[in-house]
Amino acid sequence: MAKDKITVVGAGNVGATTAHIAATRRLGQIVLLDIVEGLAEGKALDMAEASPIYGSDQNVVGTTDWARTAGSDVVIVTSGMPRKAGMSRDDLLATNAKIVKAVSEQIARHCPNAFVIVVCNPLDAMVYATAKTTGFPKQRVTGMAGALDSARFCYFLASELDVCVEDVHCVLMGGHGDDMVPLPRFTSVSGIPIAQLLDASKIDELIERTRKGGIEVVHLLGFSAYYAPAAGAVQMAEAILRDKKQVFSCCAYCETEYRADGQFVGVPAVLGKEGVERIIELDLNRSEQVQFDESLAHVKELVAKVDGIL
Repeated sequence: MAKDKITVVGAGNVGATTAHIAATRRLGQIVLLDIVEGLAEGKALDMAEASPIYGSDQNVVGTTDWARTAGSDVVIVTSGMPRKAGMSRDDLLATNAKIVKAVSEQIARHCPNAFVIVVCNPLDAMVYATAKTTGFPKQRVTGMAGALDSARFCYFLASELDVCVEDVHCVLMGGHGDDMVPLPRFTSVSGIPIAQLLDASKIDELIERTRKGGIEVVHLLGFSAYYAPAAGAVQMAEAILRDKKQVFSCCAYCETEYRADGQFVGVPAVLGKEGVERIIELDLNRSEQVQFDESLAHVKELVAKVDGIL
């Protein structure tokens, strides 16, 4: 039986960590690609040499050659300029749009049947750029943002409540940025609504920390987070490769859902062997819909700018 093949584009912090986590999860053959000679090769060799310790016979290779990615089942795009202190995600738009366009052209050429998971920022606009450039069916292109934002919100809630993080479940929507829309009404601890466990002011405080979660890490490190984003990307890839029908908050194409009018934006969706298999349309109240509409408007502004670059 042939192994699944996963290509990770970009061997920086996010990309290398993504490849490492995928290797430890034994998801299949892993190709780590970067334009810098020796970078991907060295990191892949280091991971491979750790395989006897992990007890994993993973095949991890590093390369600068796109030909070695041929036949990939999933491509995870992490390449792009990372955010640094003083920068917003939007500040990365022009540079990363050009990088994503070049990467997407190679994906379309060498991996025409792949599912693509985009990680670089500004996330929603880069997912759009990938879909437009590859020409892939919309369900085969998605973005890792909600999985990360949900994980942050779950972690902050679990820490505040001193409960197991696995018992916390939440939904976030909208663009990946400061106007993301965490939904406390759909957030619970083992089925118990968080409104029963925390007062409104504390919930609002944790929502705001979630919205600023990325910049909190940037201020501490001087550059973007990478462990949590990588973990989110691998979790999404696993759901697709193993047909788990797992529900994620992720950047997915919405035609009529949530009045999105044909945009890639963060919504709850089911991931399985067909990629984004369906969008789960929640019955938002007026306040939630207004917040989502405002976030969507920002996504549309960024997409319009990307159209001017591509």
